[in-house]
Amino acid sequence: MTFNPLEHRGIPLDDQLRNWDQLDVAPVDPDESDPYTRCRIITMNGIEVEAIMFSHHFNRICPDLEVKQQLARVRYIEQQQQKTVNWLLPGQASVLETTIAYEQVAVDLTGWVARQEPDPYLKQAYQFGVLEDFDHLYRYSNLYEMIEHRRAEKVIDQLTEVMPGRPTYLHHRDPVDNVREPYDREAAAPLSKLHALTIMSAEQQTMNFYMNVGPMYMEPIARQLYQEIGMVEEEHVTHYESLVDPGETWWERLVNHEYNECYLYYSFMQTESDPRVKGIWELHLNMELEHLRLACDLMRRHDGRDPESVLAPALPEPVTFEPNKDLLRELLATQIDYTTLGTGYVQEAHRRFEAMQDKINAERPPSERVIDEHRDKFGDEYRLETEGPHPVQSLRDKPRS
Repeated sequence: MTFNPLEHRGIPLDDQLRNWDQLDVAPVDPDESDPYTRCRIITMNGIEVEAIMFSHHFNRICPDLEVKQQLARVRYIEQQQQKTVNWLLPGQASVLETTIAYEQVAVDLTGWVARQEPDPYLKQAYQFGVLEDFDHLYRYSNLYEMIEHRRAEKVIDQLTEVMPGRPTYLHHRDPVDNVREPYDREAAAPLSKLHALTIMSAEQQTMNFYMNVGPMYMEPIARQLYQEIGMVEEEHVTHYESLVDPGETWWERLVNHEYNECYLYYSFMQTESDPRVKGIWELHLNMELEHLRLACDLMRRHDGRDPESVLAPALPEPVTFEPNKDLLRELLATQIDYTTLGTGYVQEAHRRFEAMQDKINAERPPSERVIDEHRDKFGDEYRLETEGPHPVQSLRDKPRS
């Protein structure tokens, strides 16, 4: 059965405020829980952070006091949702373990979206980005074994492979080449709008996370690796946010945000394996249904349009965390040498790309040195290749000498 969030009222806003005891949720057990439960938690934290920051930005440009007050009321509840979701993460997990989970989100969420996306240009944007996050997972996994003497399968199980993607040092592009063409808000499928907002939000939260946790390490190689990959995550946010049509009105963006929250909470409620966490997804869905209803009323009143004109009549198929090993291997075999030129993609280096590379990689970058140091320490590099050797011959693991 299809689910149309526009047909449901949810919990009245006045009944959504939770006290401290209700907000004090127990974290998941990192040793017992499904790795994809942690991925869903990280995803929804990013979605809630984006909802909060969007509402703050709207508040800053909105001259209507009544609207600002309603935004503030909903935003306060969104803050409680974000705290509940993010506080589900296990406190005993190290920053690096959480980082590896963040990159598993980037790989398997973006991979799933790339497989579902109907627009060829948008699909290519996700295919391009996922190969880079795949490489970040490999670099951080090697750092994890070096610093904490543990292997990444402790975090990601056997669900996501770990091996080189598009090498991180090649992710540093001239900033003008990180800007993509936006979808057309009049012609784009509603699903495409939801995909763009979802991946933008997830990458934005990854960028924010690395900006804050990178300096917390004492080990020079860890600080340097977070700095390098944090710079790439800024590129990714530029890449994905530019896919959104800037012609969308603030009211249109507001209902898109609320609809997307309903979509993701509904999706994760359908697929969650942890009954307690599933109950949180269901509670938040019922809160978001009311947030969506209020946003739709604002759009009718201030934009003069029906939200039905921009939203899907029913939620698409649920977003699913699942292995994307076949997709990644296909992309590694066919697109690993891609870079960007203007708003498009090319398979050869160009003058602007080479100039950027010459400047920023004048010294050997941390993403390469972390693999060098792992080999020096252990005699080889860390990989998790469950489906056979790397599809690119030149990137296959070299045996110990």
